[in-house]
This record gives sequence, structure tokens and C-alpha cells, in this order.
Amino acid sequence: MVSHSTNVIEHPELVADRIGRFADMVGKENVIASTDCGLGGRVHPQIAWAKLDTLVKGAELASGQL
Repeated sequence: MVSHSTNVIEHPELVADRIGRFADMVGKENVIASTDCGLGGRVHPQIAWAKLDTLVKGAELASGQL
């Protein structure tokens, strides 16, 4: 739901949209919000934490919508 390949921090609404699209395809009970790969060593630690924070916020939004 968030990418290690860029320093851009995804917006929580984008993360929620991605979660919702996957949930529509495979069922919400089969979706776990996660990174696409490990963040360690690929992005600065502050960016990694910001990406994890936006992942949590996006998952909370998606949970409310689903």
C-alpha cells in the first residue's frame, strides 16, 4: 500500500483507495495493509516512519469505509 521505491509519502486517502480496490477484488477479509517491501535501508528512517504512519491512517479510513 506504500512503496519503498520513492521518498514520496503517500496520502492516507490514496492508501485507503488502494485498500478499497483490493478489498473489492478479493474480499475485505483477505486484505492486509502493508508496504510492498521492506523500508529499511531503502529510504531515510524518518521517511519510513512517515510512510508507516500514513499506512495506519489510510487503513483506518478504509476500515471505516468498508
